[in-house]
Amino acid sequence: MDAGVRTQDDVLNLAALIAGFAALVASTSPALALDKVTFGLNWLADPEAGGYYQALVDGTYAKYGLDVTIEPGRPQSNGGLLLLAGKIDFFQGGDLLVNFLSAARHVPIVAVAADFQKDPQIFMSHPGVGLDKWAELPNAPTAYVSAGGLYAYYAWMVKAWGFKYSVVKPYDFDPAPFIVDKHSIEEGYLTSEPYAVEREGHFKPNVFLLADYGYSTYSCLIEARRDTVEKNPDLVQRFVNASAIGWRHYLYGDNTKANEAIKRANPGLTNGQIAYSVAKLKEYGVVDSGDALKLGIGAMTDARVKEFFDQMVEAGVVKPDTDYRKAYTLRFVDKGVGLARNAM
Repeated sequence: MDAGVRTQDDVLNLAALIAGFAALVASTSPALALDKVTFGLNWLADPEAGGYYQALVDGTYAKYGLDVTIEPGRPQSNGGLLLLAGKIDFFQGGDLLVNFLSAARHVPIVAVAADFQKDPQIFMSHPGVGLDKWAELPNAPTAYVSAGGLYAYYAWMVKAWGFKYSVVKPYDFDPAPFIVDKHSIEEGYLTSEPYAVEREGHFKPNVFLLADYGYSTYSCLIEARRDTVEKNPDLVQRFVNASAIGWRHYLYGDNTKANEAIKRANPGLTNGQIAYSVAKLKEYGVVDSGDALKLGIGAMTDARVKEFFDQMVEAGVVKPDTDYRKAYTLRFVDKGVGLARNAM
């Protein structure tokens, strides 16, 4: 036999040697470490953070090289301060107003994605008492409004739609006064308060989503420190992308394990509340509407941010000389991530 031709035994022996060497290398080399990331929520675990839990439990974060810990918020916690102090890496912010105010005070926090295209803020009224249309709501003799809402969206409502400060009563997140007073209106969250009113008041309230009447802010912002954005943009990009895909899978895939994780973190949450919340997020296009339909989940545009900034200036909430452009960046969004065709 030609010395240059290997026998079958030679080939098998060589293959075994290569396989053994590969196994030895695998056993002695450390696994590629994932980047540890802590993401702080602005409230208790709930479906409004469902996309992040989905990305955690279905392996999307790990696929993007991230070892993510989700830390739920508490009523008295301040996620913005935790972010500034380096205790967390990313934070689930609310709407853009906080970022504008932070920019005015030169606080180095930047919105890097907007996972809600519509702010879920609503007002409710009783049906059949002359408050069935948005244009009728300013006529309500009582408006239950929280302290935070009074100087944010309600200030816009006063300026843009003629609502009155004189009818405001404090809203302490108890629906009972609104349920009793049939001629009152009350603020709320699309995915929460209407469900509570239906269960406790035994009627279906009229629901008015402020976003549908011109309140143009983004919401559920992913926020980061400016130094993270500048020094570790790859980490930011991976977190933004994986979160967008998590939202697509949470809303339109099997979200069973994500909901189980949410309930473990927030045992008081019921299956009925979760199902209601998810249904409303989808019905109103909170995550996937407007620019997100073509630019991807988390989308932001300069024009939309400026529109809301102008609204807040007009309402007297933000100073006109604020450099609002420091409040956000488009560097990590508008890349088509999370669209149905490429949510892998």
